[in-house]
Amino acid sequence: MAENYDVIIIGSGPGGYVTAVRAAQLGLKTAIVEREHLGGICLNWGCIPTKALLRSAEILHAAENAKDYGLKLDGTISADAAAVVDRSRKVSLRLNGGVGFLMKKNKVDIIWGEAKLKKGQGGTEVVVSKPQKKAMEPQPPQPKNTLGEGTYKAKHVILATGARPRVLPGIEPDGKLIWTYFEAMVPKEIPEKLIVMGSGAIGIEFASFYNAMGSDVTVVELMPQVMPVEDAEISKFAKRQLEKQGLKFHLEAKVTKVEKGKDGVTAHVEMKDGKVEKITADRLISAVGVQGNSENLGLEDFGVKIERGCIAVDGYGRTNVEGIYAIGDVAGPPMLAHKAEHEGVICVEKIAGVKGVHALDKNKIPGCTYCQPQVASVGLTEEAAKKAGRDIRVGRFQFAANGKAIALGEDQGLIKTILDKKTGELLGAHMVGAEVTELIQGFVIAMNLETTEEELMHTVFPHPTLSEMMKESVLDAYGRTLNA
Repeated sequence: MAENYDVIIIGSGPGGYVTAVRAAQLGLKTAIVEREHLGGICLNWGCIPTKALLRSAEILHAAENAKDYGLKLDGTISADAAAVVDRSRKVSLRLNGGVGFLMKKNKVDIIWGEAKLKKGQGGTEVVVSKPQKKAMEPQPPQPKNTLGEGTYKAKHVILATGARPRVLPGIEPDGKLIWTYFEAMVPKEIPEKLIVMGSGAIGIEFASFYNAMGSDVTVVELMPQVMPVEDAEISKFAKRQLEKQGLKFHLEAKVTKVEKGKDGVTAHVEMKDGKVEKITADRLISAVGVQGNSENLGLEDFGVKIERGCIAVDGYGRTNVEGIYAIGDVAGPPMLAHKAEHEGVICVEKIAGVKGVHALDKNKIPGCTYCQPQVASVGLTEEAAKKAGRDIRVGRFQFAANGKAIALGEDQGLIKTILDKKTGELLGAHMVGAEVTELIQGFVIAMNLETTEEELMHTVFPHPTLSEMMKESVLDAYGRTLNA
């Protein structure tokens, strides 16, 4: 007989495991199904290990420029690719074990295997079978609260199956010459020349990492700007800084064909004017986006609505079929770990009947790109605000006028704020420069609290800090900036 649960969550990425914890806190009997590794792609092959790689690149960059800080380093400074990768994998493995501990602590059952939904009497059945795919590397010892193949029942099933790299026909990754982020994260050696196809967050982060590690990097982007979702002014600023570091960009261009050699590739790149240029490199990273893992879940038998490869949901994660929900990447953009986490909490609190639960407002979800310099944003870009018919004020403040940024040797950056001219509402904030991925949360909080320009201008920021520029940017929108 199938074991019954209040909630079964399929997928243990950031969205899945956080949802499981919150469900257990609310007193719901909860299980989570995972086919490969606790923590999902983000923890094992995405957000966390890439930041470990980028940290190594940051330290290398600092060491190479030690003289700028009055320091002398004797001997040769170089990157040990194997050691850099090893550190990154150890960081992921440590956090992987932490997710297992959280499941045990919160009495959430872990069901190992591949899940498929099936209609059953009195609720949805989750049939768990042997995984078709093995974990890419050994997993840490698992907690005792684990189950295996079988059939399980639940009143509510939450799909948190994540996403995978998008593949372009004719340019399929082969794991050797054409990489996805999986292979790019564990290089056996740093390629001398590298082509990155796509300049979204994933593409730019790897381009920045490999450039810092010594690769000659060329980025090919279909859209007219680098990091297409960002404010155009911020994008231009970031592009200039990246070019100063040696990166090359081809915008409004596309890779139409890739010829493979014995140990390298030649990409045929169609430029904006229609001419085709051949670019040769050791490796090519395909970073043209991701697509939701909505297949092979049995959803067609239930009539669950799919839109552009993702499961269609409302602001509470509900699909068009009662008792079936979806959160995170599989539920569509923005495909961000923190969006998945909050989306899952909203979903399960709604299921549990918690009062005062609000639907997810995607306009208040921050986006961060951890290249050098960092980029972070929330809300409307200047262009989007104008298209929405908003009468706006725009404020700007340069890092070059901030004492802390100068002391850090990080004086190249920009903070831009967009406010409603009539109400003073903060509509958007966009940043490029050192540590902006840590600063952006201040503007996110302000937007959630419906803070006005007056409240921001009368907030006392500590000195000397980078955060002072946030206030100065708002002051600038009203012609009141104090330090520029």
